Amino acid sequence: MAEQRRDQRDGRDARESAGTVAESRRRSVRAEEADAWGALVATARRTVSDGLVVGTSGNVSARVGDTVLVTPSGVPYDRLTPADAVGVDLDGRQVLGTLLPTSELPMHLAVYRSTDARAVVHTHAVHATAVSTLVPELPSVHYMSGALGGPVRVAPYATYGTEELAENMLHALADRSACLLQNHGTIAYGASLDQAFDRTAQLEWMCRLWLTASSVPGLSPTLLSGEQVAEAGERLRGYGQRG
Repeated sequence: MAEQRRDQRDGRDARESAGTVAESRRRSVRAEEADAWGALVATARRTVSDGLVVGTSGNVSARVGDTVLVTPSGVPYDRLTPADAVGVDLDGRQVLGTLLPTSELPMHLAVYRSTDARAVVHTHAVHATAVSTLVPELPSVHYMSGALGGPVRVAPYATYGTEELAENMLHALADRSACLLQNHGTIAYGASLDQAFDRTAQLEWMCRLWLTASSVPGLSPTLLSGEQVAEAGERLRGYGQRG
């Protein structure tokens, strides 16, 4: 994939390019950021182990105050250490680390500027990416669409790493916590890394479900109405343990 190849090239050059970033932008990692970085790396590794990305094709971020911690460009997640923490401010200026941020930084920052997100997960999950090439919206084959705010939209294609892609994504995310990116993958956000990851995994599962049901010759999946999805979404807001 072009995005992955570019990220790999960027990753090889990242350490050599460190001196090009003004030292005045850098500072020490704070305790809260160190904890968040550890959780971010664990989440990034989970996207690989759970089959949601291949190599370094996805990226993960977490917001701590006005700093966005983000996976670096082209570095395999199993090689990341506490010393590799990468952070930018909400304008994209690097304030932590020497490795270059992911090439998809515009998408991550657009989410943080427009929502109350504390974490973002972007993947190239195979079933979700396949669905993104077929329909403008994931058909409502399961009530868990309600947990993402409603039927999941597909953002029109734009070149990876561009402001155009970030803008397309924001339109698809309106009143939603996840969307598909046409011929590209998924993006989901949440109040925590766990929630963002769970939403990503749920979206991939629903895409796999629809593809499976649609593959039966002579039959079409039964779909839920907008009202049914909305009702499920309301009930899901109170799902789980309290306190």
